[in-house]
Amino acid sequence: MIKGLIFDLDGVITDTAEYHYLAWKSLAEKIGIEIDRAFNEQLKGISRMESLELILQHGNKSEAYTLEEKERLAAQKNEEYKEYIKQVTPADLLPGIAELLRDAREQGIKMSLASASKNAPEIMQRLEIDGLFEGIVDPASLKAGKPDPEIFIRGAELLGLSVKECVGLEDAEAGIESINAAGMFSVGVGSKDAMKEADYAVESTSELDLKTILDKASAK
Repeated sequence: MIKGLIFDLDGVITDTAEYHYLAWKSLAEKIGIEIDRAFNEQLKGISRMESLELILQHGNKSEAYTLEEKERLAAQKNEEYKEYIKQVTPADLLPGIAELLRDAREQGIKMSLASASKNAPEIMQRLEIDGLFEGIVDPASLKAGKPDPEIFIRGAELLGLSVKECVGLEDAEAGIESINAAGMFSVGVGSKDAMKEADYAVESTSELDLKTILDKASAK
């Protein structure tokens, strides 16, 4: 029986991808690297330092900076991103998500957040949904990021549940891989091609419905 939902944040609950893109683009320009929206797709769902490494590789500058300098660059990007997320309000919840969270709460389904974003607690507060969640996995405490299953296993532990009692919801291929590797039922949001490994997939959050999710997960 499914007793818990474990959510990714960006692309599932809200979408701050545009803010990430603008902040990364700004940083890349400062160090003489051009990135576009197509390249930015590679940065979804992975950590800040991994994103920076991909940008440096893209600009043939992987060896140009020390670890300390890279950490400073990543921090610089984050400061700019944090300015952008001050604009986030409950109106930024993706379509259908307010209803899904409300229905889960009413049915006693526990919820936790499994996001690579270190800014997740602030974003959840700005969306005014932090009180609906039992907990948020701290990405800084993880040994490995997605597609490693650790973050979703920890999400289940926060709820006091086994992975088989939980459903994971994601919009990134690395996230779906992470949920599947954890042995959890995976729900994907995105194109059919990108979400082909998900146990159940929809193209938009507006199609997410608690009863359908629970029925499909229970039938597996």
